[in-house]
Amino acid sequence: PALGLCMAFYESNFDTAAKSINADSSASFGIFQINNRLWCTDERSPSENLCRVACADLLTSDITDDILCAKKIVRHPQGMDAWEDWAMHCKGRDLSEWVEGCDL
Repeated sequence: PALGLCMAFYESNFDTAAKSINADSSASFGIFQINNRLWCTDERSPSENLCRVACADLLTSDITDDILCAKKIVRHPQGMDAWEDWAMHCKGRDLSEWVEGCDL
């Protein structure tokens, strides 16, 4: 849980409707900022759509599809390093503060 919380904070500030345009002209969607080049389709850019999900579906408050897609991304060879903000702010750090006070 701490990994996902830290990553979601730095990627979208927990905004489920976040959408950003990247330097390479690709776009990232939702709480986990899932990219349209590989993981979702937005009908405007070619995509492998490895998560078999419309990018617009990643912008809703129901993050079930976001979580399922993020799990696929983590199983991909790049793993959590697919998220640059995670690698920069969360990787290799003590993340216990992210779940402090939670009954896990």
